[in-house]
Amino acid sequence: MSAQALTASMEKLLKLHKSLYELAVKKTEIVKQGDIESLNKFIQQEQVHITAIEKVEKERQAAVLRLLPQMENPTVTDCLSVLKGEEHHRLHELSDQLMETVFELKERNFLNQQMIYHSLQFVNFSMNLINPQPESYTYGPPTDKQNHSKITQGIFNSKA
Repeated sequence: MSAQALTASMEKLLKLHKSLYELAVKKTEIVKQGDIESLNKFIQQEQVHITAIEKVEKERQAAVLRLLPQMENPTVTDCLSVLKGEEHHRLHELSDQLMETVFELKERNFLNQQMIYHSLQFVNFSMNLINPQPESYTYGPPTDKQNHSKITQGIFNSKA
């Protein structure tokens, strides 16, 4: 029974991660377009997926503990050594697919992160072109208050 629960939770995790990957692909297009409102909506949808993944991950951990109660922190790989036949094959297949999907998701998220970073750099550059920060190229008194107070109290301010 716990092997079936583990397989079911792995199937749910795989489905959720694939759906999250599809969102990440769509997010790439939205970042390219620069549509901030749609980007916010996708981020909210990602948060819903992440919450669901966390819930299913707890279910998976509970199923693994039921399957291998003697181990302290059993993994899916540990379960594979216990299972035989079709259950072993199915769990191994799901595990491989999930690892591949997570890897692809990680790569896509890195791409999105880089694109957003470069977009922000471009926005900052554009803002600096429109509103440049004034720089003083002429001689003037120092703006540091500590240095200013030291300069005004020189030997010429002393009483004779």
